[in-house]
Amino acid sequence: MKTMGLHRLTIVAPNLMATPMTENPPVFDPEYPQSFKLPEESFILASGAADVLHNAEIVATLDEALADTAIACALTSRRREITAPLQTPRDLVPELLQAAQRGEQVALVFGNETFGLSIEEVRACNRLMTINGNPDYFSLNLAQAVQVVCYEIFSQTGSPMTHLQQEDHAATHEQIKGMVAHMESVMDDIGFFNRRNGERLMRRMQSLFGRANTQTEDIDILRGFFNTLQQRLKDGQS
Repeated sequence: MKTMGLHRLTIVAPNLMATPMTENPPVFDPEYPQSFKLPEESFILASGAADVLHNAEIVATLDEALADTAIACALTSRRREITAPLQTPRDLVPELLQAAQRGEQVALVFGNETFGLSIEEVRACNRLMTINGNPDYFSLNLAQAVQVVCYEIFSQTGSPMTHLQQEDHAATHEQIKGMVAHMESVMDDIGFFNRRNGERLMRRMQSLFGRANTQTEDIDILRGFFNTLQQRLKDGQS
């Protein structure tokens, strides 16, 4: 969830299973929910998102978790005798984002890994969300379902991808002109113009690189190539 920009986690009545790393997991006491501490294994598996677990709120009931929410979305993949319409994350996310922008609390409610949400837990929510998939084989574990929903939310926030894009700098007219002149010098050295109209060709080269959204790094690569080629020609003549 942190990879998609979500940080607020509420855990309802945790019931941890024993693992090879945590043979005796802590037992949750509903009378003292704040005394419950997640095992070290949880923070190791969080891999860079330990702050989400450190700040997680632990409560005894779903009603407590939803007390301040205006919209609570139950994620379910089973047919139930509930009249509320099933909506996909893509359909429902715009409403969730609008509510959040108004300052309202929005909750995504996921069940446990084994049984999902009970009918009572689903009824405590006022929206039903489902992830559509292949009806002949559709199986997502809890982590996968959380990631799909969180990604859909993040994708609709309009966040730019500038942090993933390489910082480019467009080549100036002078840089392109200098590179084309360098190219012309190399072509002349290898006798390329012996049977060609060099002036017309170089005008086309200037026009080509001017239209091609040429970057300064492109100029550097080409001029490095030209320098190497000229040096090899010089070495071969000596």
